[in-house]
Amino acid sequence: MAIVVVRPEPGNAATIAALRAQGMAARPLPFFAARAVDWTPPEPDAFDALLITSAQAVRLAGPGLEGLRAKPVIAVGPATAAAARQAGLTVILTGARDAAAVVEEARGLGLDRLLHLAGQDRVETGAMTRIVYAAEPIPIDSPAVHALAGAIVLLHSARAAERLGELVDRAGMPRSSVAIVAISAKTARAAGTGWRGVTVATAPRDDAMLAAARALTRTAATGISGA
Repeated sequence: MAIVVVRPEPGNAATIAALRAQGMAARPLPFFAARAVDWTPPEPDAFDALLITSAQAVRLAGPGLEGLRAKPVIAVGPATAAAARQAGLTVILTGARDAAAVVEEARGLGLDRLLHLAGQDRVETGAMTRIVYAAEPIPIDSPAVHALAGAIVLLHSARAAERLGELVDRAGMPRSSVAIVAISAKTARAAGTGWRGVTVATAPRDDAMLAAARALTRTAATGISGA
C-alpha cells in the first residue's frame, strides 16, 4: 500500500526519505509550495524569546531574522529545533506536543512575551506574531488525484486536509478509496467524512504520523494475507 506525502518541500522529501528508510512505499505529491513574504521584525526588547512552530519559518524568515539571533528559541518538535540550531539559533525548549503546550511551558520559565514566526496558515498561540512565509497551491491534475485510490495520504495541516477533500470530490472519485493519517484531530476534522479510514497521530510530529502509517500498512497486509 502506497503512502502519499502532500506537505510542501523540503519537509516532503524528508518524510519520503524516512518512510522509505523504514521499508514503506512512498511517493510525493506536494499540494503547496512555500514562499517567503516580506515582514518587519519588532524591536528586540519587545519580546523575550522566539516561538518557532515550523522549520519553514527558519528557512524562509530571511534577513529579518538576523537582528533576532540573540533571542532564545522555543521550538515545536525536534525537526523545527534542528532547523533552528542549524541556522545558528539557540534553542532552550523543544515542545513534544503542540504550540499551545509549549507556550505554557515557556511561561513556566518566565518567558511570557513570545514572538511567533509563523506561516500564513497557522494556529493562534496568543503570542505576538509575524507572518514570514505563505504556502501557495500547486496545480494537481485529475490523473494524479485518481492515483490516490488505494493509498494512505499523510496530512500535515488542516489546509492540506481541506484541499484533499476538494480535489477528490472534484475528480469524482469516492472518498472511501483513500485512507488518511492526520497530524491532529483538527486536521482530521478539516478533511471531513467518508474516507476509507481516518487515523490521528498520537502526537503532532512526523515520527508519530509515520508510526500510524506503518501500522495501517501492516493491518492491510495482514488482511490481504488472510483473505
